[in-house]
Amino acid sequence: MNLFDVYPLNNVTIVKACGSYVWDDAGQKYLDLYGGHAVISIGHTNSHWVKRIEEQMHKISFYSNSIRIPLQQELATKLGEVSGKENYHLFLCNSGAEANENALKLASFYNGRKKVIAFKRSFHGRTSLAVAATDNPTIVAPVNENSNIIFLPLNDIDALKEAFIQNEISSVIVEGIQGVGGIRVADPAFLQAIRQQCDQHNAVYIADSVQCGYGRTGKFYSHDYAGVDADIYSMAKGMGNGFPVAGIAISPKFHAKHFMLGTTFGGNHLACAAALAVLEEIEAHDLIGNAGEIGDYLINELRKLPSIKEVRGCGLMIGIELPEELKDVKKNLLFKHKIFTGEAKPNVIRLLPALNIGKAEADLFLTALKTELTA
Repeated sequence: MNLFDVYPLNNVTIVKACGSYVWDDAGQKYLDLYGGHAVISIGHTNSHWVKRIEEQMHKISFYSNSIRIPLQQELATKLGEVSGKENYHLFLCNSGAEANENALKLASFYNGRKKVIAFKRSFHGRTSLAVAATDNPTIVAPVNENSNIIFLPLNDIDALKEAFIQNEISSVIVEGIQGVGGIRVADPAFLQAIRQQCDQHNAVYIADSVQCGYGRTGKFYSHDYAGVDADIYSMAKGMGNGFPVAGIAISPKFHAKHFMLGTTFGGNHLACAAALAVLEEIEAHDLIGNAGEIGDYLINELRKLPSIKEVRGCGLMIGIELPEELKDVKKNLLFKHKIFTGEAKPNVIRLLPALNIGKAEADLFLTALKTELTA
């Protein structure tokens, strides 16, 4: 049996990792500024994270949600403290797509409606409803097509208000910063308008924080820059530092009923141990503050470099848009300078490093990029 060939692959095999660095099977060292799609939040093989998981494995790795799992409540309490959303409730699942799927479903349960507002260039996942709300026809199968999704331009307040006038809206799902869409930031005024419209029409504001949450932008949720609370926050990616774990933080306005949501593996003992380790490291080392500080430094320095069309983002979620003639820069960064970065089509380099990255690593990248831009 062969693998189903759905991923374009770089010809690199990584066998070891530590902090912000990885090594291939030939011993070559690479700087990792992508973290496997923003997953590595506290550094590869973080010692506290490894210890937490290892200790839990010697006790119990898994049992179903048919019994009490105190680690789940411990995680919910710590997440409330670190995120500032202590009066919210937590539902645990396994992936960002599953988190968004449950958020959209919960919103529909709440108000009995079907219509969802999503935005152009959005990416919310690959499960049925999440992919229907994703603005990329190439990954939406015919069975996923859904007439209940209304796609609007990001940051267009007039279009938002008109959609509410013309439709009975169940929810609005919005990334605080669009990741796959090219690091496009939702304006604070736009997020405030979403909050106002949802309040006025009894709709649900879903803050997709799968990639732009967990401290990456210098605040716990990037939506926090708007100074308003969402009704539901979806999260995954950096939540487990590589261990599959996800969840939704749910406003107290929602009332739970048995069996309305469910999961087999969500909130298992190992997942909770991994997620607790991440929050403990974020809190102990002020990694949210570091993300803001190093992110500001990178953005300011990037804006001084030649040939860049635009630098977008916040904290350690940065997009560098390049002209067509510099489309090979990302490839050159990897194979010539041994630096992993991400991309968004057509020519945007995405930086999503671990939140504990240092200035030395930032400078390594800036030097390599300047070399490529001035070559």
